Amino acid sequence: MFYQLATGTIIPERAREAVDAAAPATYDEIINTEAAMRIPSRDLLVLLKDEYASQRAIEQEVESINDMLMQAESPEQFCRAHELVVRTGITSKSKKILQAIRYTELKPFRFLINKN
Repeated sequence: MFYQLATGTIIPERAREAVDAAAPATYDEIINTEAAMRIPSRDLLVLLKDEYASQRAIEQEVESINDMLMQAESPEQFCRAHELVVRTGITSKSKKILQAIRYTELKPFRFLINKN
């Protein structure tokens, strides 16, 4: 009924089947599948209430979660949620915010403020 992964984590047998089915065998399969091109590469842990969910139901759930995350992580949403503080003032202009975050560190005397 339960299966232990190499990392020591114990998961239900149905989850093991889903993980095995979702893992592609070769690099070519990843490149050639249209679904792999649409879904960003990220690690998701999905907990289901129904242990008898079909593989298609699990795939639909993961796709809907990815769609929600892609919308929430879009540059438009980022710019809407932040303001850029420069030494001379504060701006909410998307172009200036995106230019400022292009690098891993902001230039001196520039700060991002989350509006939340």
